[in-house]
Amino acid sequence: MYDFHTHFIPEDVLTWIKDHQKEVNANWIKKNPEKEKFLSINDKWAFELKKEFVSASLYLEEKEKASVTHAIVSPIPQLFLYDFPSEITSELASVYNQALAQWTSSNSNQLSALATVPLNDPEQAANELRNAMNLGLKGAIIGPGLNGQLLSNQVFTPFWEEADRQRAIIFIHPLLCEDPRLKQRMMPNLIGVPWETTICATDILLSGLLDQYRNTKILLAHGGGFLPYQIGRLNKGYEQWPLVSNTLRKEPIEYLKDFWYDSVLWNPGTLDYLAQTVGEDRIVPGSDFPFDLCAWPPASNLAKGSEALLT
Repeated sequence: MYDFHTHFIPEDVLTWIKDHQKEVNANWIKKNPEKEKFLSINDKWAFELKKEFVSASLYLEEKEKASVTHAIVSPIPQLFLYDFPSEITSELASVYNQALAQWTSSNSNQLSALATVPLNDPEQAANELRNAMNLGLKGAIIGPGLNGQLLSNQVFTPFWEEADRQRAIIFIHPLLCEDPRLKQRMMPNLIGVPWETTICATDILLSGLLDQYRNTKILLAHGGGFLPYQIGRLNKGYEQWPLVSNTLRKEPIEYLKDFWYDSVLWNPGTLDYLAQTVGEDRIVPGSDFPFDLCAWPPASNLAKGSEALLT
């Protein structure tokens, strides 16, 4: 069984963070004596630095226990570092990607990996994507935009062009939503994360980007956010408004089948609906391991797109 949605932090990355602690405002906080320390970067998105995040042997052991035969490892979104100067972002991305390439190449039967790229410098992001894929990585994990600019913005064209040339997997994984209305009851994670995916994916769909970059494999986290479940509304808008239909070659519901989706939904009925809407061959198993809200082990009964996504 595959797992396309896991995260890991190699030792070289932790060393880099410690060496640049002041530059990235890294803090290790002990919140609970029964838990590991929490790591925050720039006072945002603190997360528990569980041993499974940083111990390669423990990660592989847990993977085996869950009957995951092959895992696709991604950098964690908290370390995208988009808020910093691109020189810092690029440096950590290079360290991260080289470490993942070394680890996965030594365990190629069990592991593949995606890169992180400095999306705050799209030209450099394109270069880093190319370099990472030359090292054997399968593509990149990126956030849903930057500084209010969605991924269809022309500023990101160099990155998309390189992704298309490389036939890369581009895994869109949001950070926590910063809408001030959600600052309670864990809502930035509970609904903010899938909401950010919804905005990003809807923009990509309506912009025509899926027609422009046919060789890029865009994988949406957490079952595509809320987009697949409101596709009827987009279809109605397509019928009603030329402002929607003028940029598209087919109905929005047909574009849903051009994305890929992980199975991190925790609800069999919802996963069934997704499969009926986009096809079982567009869904891959995912867990979000080892974050707190992980679907572990990943669902596999409706996830048949694994081989096609990796080839």
